Amino acid sequence: MSTSDQPLRIDIVSDIVCPWCVIGYRQLAEALKATGTAHEIFWQPFELNPDMPATGQNMREHLSEKYGLSLQESEANRLRLSEAGAKVGFEFAFRDDSRMHNTFNAHQLLHWADQQERMHDLKQALFSAHFSHNRNLSDKAVLVAIAAEIGLDSIEARAVLEDQRFAEEVRNAEHILQKRGVQGVPAIIFNQRHLVSGAQGVENFTLILQQLAVAQD
Repeated sequence: MSTSDQPLRIDIVSDIVCPWCVIGYRQLAEALKATGTAHEIFWQPFELNPDMPATGQNMREHLSEKYGLSLQESEANRLRLSEAGAKVGFEFAFRDDSRMHNTFNAHQLLHWADQQERMHDLKQALFSAHFSHNRNLSDKAVLVAIAAEIGLDSIEARAVLEDQRFAEEVRNAEHILQKRGVQGVPAIIFNQRHLVSGAQGVENFTLILQQLAVAQD
């Protein structure tokens, strides 16, 4: 088998509460479909707010504290995200009471789902739960319910979160990525060599995929 026959490995480093992560993924997915690129996607953990309390925080308040955004800037940002999401078929339903959450438990549940080859499905469900339906991802019961909704075992999902069995694995994965230079998300790594940061847009992702295809020939 030649190198060009190998599926393209794509590692996507992201957090569930990162809006540009879901937009960037959707853009990349369109580019992959348009180019007919054989690929395998591996989701990797990253926490935007590792020190976020379990209760979470109002999203506007959080963005104001973290980035100094005014109410007007926050509204403009939400509009920009909603428009970008609509272009790739994803709905953002921002509200005044929308919250940011601690996502460490969610990443542990994703690690568990990966063992059943369902990480991708759970990742998409969590994106929608947070951004489209304003569900509380800080609540273990909500995480268990989301897992059950896509057909995963709720009893086992609850046990995973209660005993924190994958805490060390998730922390180790995060540290390894940080050592590799990943400081923000989305960070997309092609064939474990080429790192692209941010939501690049369908056209740019298409060009990147075409360039990678030429390089593999």
